[in-house]
Amino acid sequence: MAQKRDYYEVLGVDKNATEDQIKKAYRTIAIKYHPDRNPGNKEAEEKFKEAAEAYDVLHDPQKREKYDTFGFSGAGSGGFDPFGGASMNMDDIFSMFGDIFGGRAGFSGFGGGAKRGPQVHRGSDLRLKVRLSLEEVAHGVTKKFKVRKDITCSHCHGTGAEAGSTDEICPTCHGSGVITHTTQSIFGMMQTQGVCPTCDGSGKVIKNKCKHCNGTGVEKGEEVVEIKIPAGVAEGMVVNVPGKGNAGMRNGVNGDIQVFIEEEENDTFIRDDNNLIYNLLLDFPTAALGGEVEIPTIEGTKLKVKMEPGTQPGKTMRLRGKGLPAVQGYGRGNGDLVVNVSVYIPKTLSRDEKNAIETFRSSDNFKGDAATKRSIFQKFKNYFS
Repeated sequence: MAQKRDYYEVLGVDKNATEDQIKKAYRTIAIKYHPDRNPGNKEAEEKFKEAAEAYDVLHDPQKREKYDTFGFSGAGSGGFDPFGGASMNMDDIFSMFGDIFGGRAGFSGFGGGAKRGPQVHRGSDLRLKVRLSLEEVAHGVTKKFKVRKDITCSHCHGTGAEAGSTDEICPTCHGSGVITHTTQSIFGMMQTQGVCPTCDGSGKVIKNKCKHCNGTGVEKGEEVVEIKIPAGVAEGMVVNVPGKGNAGMRNGVNGDIQVFIEEEENDTFIRDDNNLIYNLLLDFPTAALGGEVEIPTIEGTKLKVKMEPGTQPGKTMRLRGKGLPAVQGYGRGNGDLVVNVSVYIPKTLSRDEKNAIETFRSSDNFKGDAATKRSIFQKFKNYFS
């Protein structure tokens, strides 16, 4: 299988391209490789599909942002779906042409045509924000939300019709769900397909509409939704919950809920991707003489770590696998817990403490050897250079 090409490369635009530039680039490629212009040319057909897939992602701000962040690995794994669904077929591709050629729902171009049948109504998606603690990120969590949304009509059970009423074939589209207009253009005969305004794309009309929902099959309501947030998520990620959005009209397909992740700051740890950083403030006697200290973990336990005599400020220790887990589908294993050591110097001293320290003032051992001084000097030099 050929390696997938970068979407910007496919359309021949840079990553800062505007929406108009993306649309113009796709229009040019779509015309060049259109199946009606290249009958039987499999290579042209693949380029046509490749360009359509690239345009589908890059012209949508949300999909584009997720592609820029996660690349191809974001598609469909572990509940994350930056590209919004399964791979497109030719009908899906032709349905986008109304967007770039000015039609409504479809464009056949050059005398061909995408065959479209009655439409299944899909409910719209809902968006929620959830703010997580670092502990919830580490372990995953299930959150409950009371969501106001469109639900199936309780009176007609989603049919949109009064009891005993029957559906009739739409007189406008004759059951196809679409209406087609043919116009002459510089590219030849162009056909634009749009959703039938009479039946709203269903291909049928209701003889006696439900008085409760006026034939839509949906009503306003509430639902308590449980949403499972996987461990390891990060600020800005989106968890997609299929089928929990607004109900589709006339027993159509439910939309999704998109959950946007936010993170609370933590008083103990700083997050660095899947690693956690802990700043250890070591007392001077332990730094000088060595000893055992306790390091907290995100699990709520404490690890005993031995400090060597003469531990210097700025020392870094790495505790493997004690960080955050990789989010499902985006890596494996856990990050590390990185411990940065600082040495605490008290601002005030008692008389006895001062006297004890004064006895070491003249000791060469407490003044630092030449190698240590050179090392410190070099660190400062590198920092300010």
